[in-house]
Amino acid sequence: MQHSESIWPLYVTLASKEVQVGRWTQTNWEVASLLPATGKAPEGAHLVALELYLDERANYRLNLDLDHPKLFVICDDKGDGVPVPMSVTANQNVAAGALEGDTPVLTCAIPEAIGCWIESFITRHGEAPIQAHRRRHIDVRGEARKSREES
Repeated sequence: MQHSESIWPLYVTLASKEVQVGRWTQTNWEVASLLPATGKAPEGAHLVALELYLDERANYRLNLDLDHPKLFVICDDKGDGVPVPMSVTANQNVAAGALEGDTPVLTCAIPEAIGCWIESFITRHGEAPIQAHRRRHIDVRGEARKSREES
């Protein structure tokens, strides 16, 4: 996997942490390290790609404009409780979609170099307008149709 204008290969290492919740303990996972995949992989690291897409530029901009921009590590759950990093995104909507599908998602701060790379991607391809989609109201009783016919 090669670093390019839209793909940045990364080594992601996860770490578990025991957390006390009431009387019980549970295992929480966090991103221990996120390193450029330029050399030999650190022990326990997974090679994943951060890939940028033109149609997601507005979402990248929203993330970068936050006080604490984040990267989202989307993981696979093999059923043993140990998440396996599968991809990395800077798009909050992609991460939210994964969470809605019960896919584990871990967060970490965007390293400065990756933030600059995303910023240059947006600059190179232009700012994308933020589009909010509104649903049309469906009038199941036909009241809107009646009022148009009377006019």
